[in-house]
Amino acid sequence: MKAIVVTDPAAGTAGMKLVERPDPQTARLASLEGANYGDVVVQVHASGFTGDELSWPSTWIDRLGRDRTPSIPGHEVAGVVTALSYGTAGLSVGQRVFGLTDWTRDGTLAEYVVVEARNLAPLPGDVDFTTAAAIVMPGLTAWQGLFEHGRLQAGQRVLVHGAAGAVGSMASQLAREAGAYVIGTGRAGGRQRALDFGAHEFVDLEEEMLEDLDGVDLVFDVFGGDIGTRSAGLVRPGGTLVTIAGPPEARPAGRRSIDFVVEPSRAQLREVVQRVRDGRLRTNIGTVAALDDAVAALNPTERVRGKTIIRLRP
Repeated sequence: MKAIVVTDPAAGTAGMKLVERPDPQTARLASLEGANYGDVVVQVHASGFTGDELSWPSTWIDRLGRDRTPSIPGHEVAGVVTALSYGTAGLSVGQRVFGLTDWTRDGTLAEYVVVEARNLAPLPGDVDFTTAAAIVMPGLTAWQGLFEHGRLQAGQRVLVHGAAGAVGSMASQLAREAGAYVIGTGRAGGRQRALDFGAHEFVDLEEEMLEDLDGVDLVFDVFGGDIGTRSAGLVRPGGTLVTIAGPPEARPAGRRSIDFVVEPSRAQLREVVQRVRDGRLRTNIGTVAALDDAVAALNPTERVRGKTIIRLRP
């Protein structure tokens, strides 16, 4: 099968190569040799890639700390189940699925991928594969940050950083639907895009002062660093700072500060995809490219707004 591989952590996305790799062996999967209990093989139709995943240790080493290069990146998948291992429940061969793959195993920038069945959700027939791949990581991250960790309630004020980006735009839409007042942030060029995706107002982080904002109940942070530290001071007593950018440097008394790593969830994927079907949630896709063009698409010469999706099949 064709696949994108990486071998050099220092090279970043520029070190990506399109190569031939062995297909997952259905016979071995069925006999549990080289597979885990409950695995399935998915024929990949569309794959998502997160921009910083080549900086994650799990891209380069397995759970025991052993080198696993050449590794296949990508953790968001939409496709069709082609084989089942022992212990698989809730899925069948030929079924359309989408979901999030394991961090320490070969990923989805390939024609086939082996995934734990519990990490996948059925994909309704009226949602195309490109859309499905684009909502996996942003949708789960936004949902978990807002509702699990942020405990969002109607009527609250929410500050969403990077509101024009793939994750931020999803968080803005979900927060607004839940009855929150959404303040988006980012660069000036993203103002209209952030407003279009649900922000009630927008703060240009290069020209406007965060500190001029009134207090907020929840900060959804994708930047960390100085922005995260400054944002902590905006959280009202009893409020929460939620970040995906690592442990926050500022943890003010009387407020909750939480950093988290997104986790697979079949139930949450069902919630997100239903909102897409109802028209309550829109994807933020910047570029769609074929696998043969994936290396170039993931190394753009100009800034791409939105999610880059690699489409492997029509």
